[in-house]
Amino acid sequence: MCWSATADLAAGTVITAVGALCVARARGVRELPLAALPLLLGAHQIVESAVWDAGGGSGPATLAWAVIALPLLPLWLPLGVLLVTPAASRARLTVPAAAGLVTAAALAYCLATRPVTAHIRGRTIGYVLDLPYAPLLVAGYLLATVGALLLAADRGLRILGAVVAAGAALCVALWRTEFVSTWCAFAAVASLLLLARTRRTG
Repeated sequence: MCWSATADLAAGTVITAVGALCVARARGVRELPLAALPLLLGAHQIVESAVWDAGGGSGPATLAWAVIALPLLPLWLPLGVLLVTPAASRARLTVPAAAGLVTAAALAYCLATRPVTAHIRGRTIGYVLDLPYAPLLVAGYLLATVGALLLAADRGLRILGAVVAAGAALCVALWRTEFVSTWCAFAAVASLLLLARTRRTG
């Protein structure tokens, strides 16, 4: 999330370009999901620019944003980390991967059966979806996304996990005060770290 439609569109375009470069540098099929993560993050920012332009609400852009943010990311990220992890180190990623699968299924069900709406609040957008067992779903989400990175065998991915964890905490604090949304900046940093990883492993 960025603080305006223009910022979201600009950030999304840059992050998508970084993602294309990451994919081009991927060494093989197993590297592709993780290398393509910036493409997903960039698309997410571009979709949110459409949410801004629509004035929030519950239209197609809001639903597309929620599909990427909620069920897709907790499924995609641990799978990507698992695929690039050496066989000997994969056992420790079983829990984040399982948490991602269960959390994604629950969130997908909620999106299929409940409306999601976006509300513009100054320089932030709030997304509202009635989630049962919300604390449990948030815990599963964080275990799948941040946990998978922190447990990765690759040092670069562990650094990325620490950056994402710190960035998420700061973004939530700023978002709660409705001061400004800054997640797009951390998405850009995460994408650059993934680009650096593809350069190192390529």
